[in-house]
Amino acid sequence: MKYVDEFRDPALARQLVKQIRHEASQRWILMDVCGGQTHSLLRYGIEDELSDSVELIHGPGCPVCVTPVEAIDFAQQLSLRPDCLLTSFGDMLRVPGSRQSLLEARAAGANVRMVYSPLEAVKLAEELAEEQPHKQVIFFAVGFETTAPATALAVLQAQARGLHNFSLLVAHVRVLPAMQSLLSSPENRVQGFLAAGHVCTITGFEEYAELVNDYRVPVVVTGFEPLDLLHGIATAVKQLENGLPAVANCYSRSARRCGNTAAMESVHRVFETVDMPWRGLGTIAGGGLRLRAEYSQFDAEQRFELPVTSTTALPILPVEECLSGQVMSGRIKPPQCPHFASRCTPDSPLGAPMVSSEGACAAYMRYHPSALES
Repeated sequence: MKYVDEFRDPALARQLVKQIRHEASQRWILMDVCGGQTHSLLRYGIEDELSDSVELIHGPGCPVCVTPVEAIDFAQQLSLRPDCLLTSFGDMLRVPGSRQSLLEARAAGANVRMVYSPLEAVKLAEELAEEQPHKQVIFFAVGFETTAPATALAVLQAQARGLHNFSLLVAHVRVLPAMQSLLSSPENRVQGFLAAGHVCTITGFEEYAELVNDYRVPVVVTGFEPLDLLHGIATAVKQLENGLPAVANCYSRSARRCGNTAAMESVHRVFETVDMPWRGLGTIAGGGLRLRAEYSQFDAEQRFELPVTSTTALPILPVEECLSGQVMSGRIKPPQCPHFASRCTPDSPLGAPMVSSEGACAAYMRYHPSALES
């Protein structure tokens, strides 16, 4: 493993590797759910180190990567309206839509600004309400359950301050339905999950019990440090070998069974669960969130009609050539895509997993030099 002597406890790391190899009677297939886990597994060489005992595959662990093209195109067209200012996170600005990214649209004159939180967008709307009262600030809201509470708080703040120039384009997605969808697929390869610790910090992990019972797969909550991941892998392998799948928490310093109840109460207050299209994976039942009817005044989709813009003259990008759906469902790894590191690079991406800082393709480009030679 890379940098093992720099681990918090190098001896424990080596012991866990030895334990995994000793207990694994076959090569088990585990999927990490979070892109941060993917990057750590590659950065510290854990995937290579355990390749004889465990195949680690990488799921749809980046909400930016699964944001549907249609939402990006709609955001882009809103940004071209003179009465709108489109705001979102930095990674989201780089993801290609059907014709171009929001960053490219900004370079061509669109009204796009990067923010670090939805509350920053609320503050911006409050400032513009005095200076340019007809200017609408739209926050393109993306993320798993980890970022949804902050978006909910932004809506509640905008309501409390009586802001009429703030709205959301909501593309929040939910992790558990995606896991269910993967396990239900006839092409499923997953035998156990390393669940995303930061998501479980918000949602808790009680809800995974039904998934374990229905599909007989372990769900092990882990963090992002190499020891967290090794501990999670060892736990999953032990459960698989014993034939006793369960929900296990290997991230107890942060994740609790019931999660952050105050955060989830704010999410449930502002949003409702809906079926949601995921880029590369299709529509997932219960896979997303939308604003409840009582907050519809902040819904950009209801506030604005889809405008006709000059983007219709731009060529449509060959997004169908991107194999991100196969990558994010664990059917292939990034180097197996024929476009990896050739037609598709971080500077010229075909799809979102090469763009996002948490994307699997970007992780292989950065931490797996041998992949560039394949």
